[in-house]
Amino acid sequence: MTPEQIQTAARALCEADKTGQQIDVLSVQHPDISMDDAYAIQAALVAQKLAAGHSVIGWKIGLTSRAMQMALNIDIPDSGVLLDDMAFENGARIPKGRFIQPRIEAEIAFVMKAPLKGSVTREQVIAATDFVAPAIEILDTRISRADPETGQARKVFDTISDNAANAGIVLGDGQFDPTSDLRWVGAIVSSNGQVEETGLGAGVLNDPVQGIVWLAERMELYGQSIEAGQVILSGSFIRPLECPSDTRIVADYGPWGRVSCHFE
Repeated sequence: MTPEQIQTAARALCEADKTGQQIDVLSVQHPDISMDDAYAIQAALVAQKLAAGHSVIGWKIGLTSRAMQMALNIDIPDSGVLLDDMAFENGARIPKGRFIQPRIEAEIAFVMKAPLKGSVTREQVIAATDFVAPAIEILDTRISRADPETGQARKVFDTISDNAANAGIVLGDGQFDPTSDLRWVGAIVSSNGQVEETGLGAGVLNDPVQGIVWLAERMELYGQSIEAGQVILSGSFIRPLECPSDTRIVADYGPWGRVSCHFE
């Protein structure tokens, strides 16, 4: 894609976020779109958000489960940027119309006390982590899920361009030791009182810490790094749950407490 096409796509995504009107599938409009193009669109989109007065509070890692990677025919995760207007308190009521087609995922969040850049070890990630916490990620899509004419579904390039479908984060109240075995940290996730999903941290690359290892290395390719104080969503260990109006979500992490939100 040309620089002009990248900027045009970013402006369209930014406008879709403001108006709630989805744009057409980018991978249909640009069949030759590459992974680098997608991250360039994401960067341009974030730059527009920063120019409007927002700030970066962290990063998210997506497509960490084997099932999701197989569904999209890829073999690596993706990443997106967390911005200040995406943060919601535990138990928050999400106003109707705030998102277009919201979904949620259950994740383990890492809150950093030191920066990370480039190739790092698992031990370095743990040493740089202040604490870990239970979290809900809110997903949304500013791109149609399928092209109305061809029926072609979105591809990973569309998701990455759309800031990895990032929309919000609800952070739990507890702060926990990052040296604990996060593979066995899990959640029972209910929608309106009905258990819909259960999962364990091992669903994230067999160890959520490995997601942070991957992110630090990937970010260096694009001149980015993880900074102290940032929040990193390490990846979901459940399938995404749809959240139409009047949906109450509760993610019960057992000893780690509960994380909840209510879509009005």
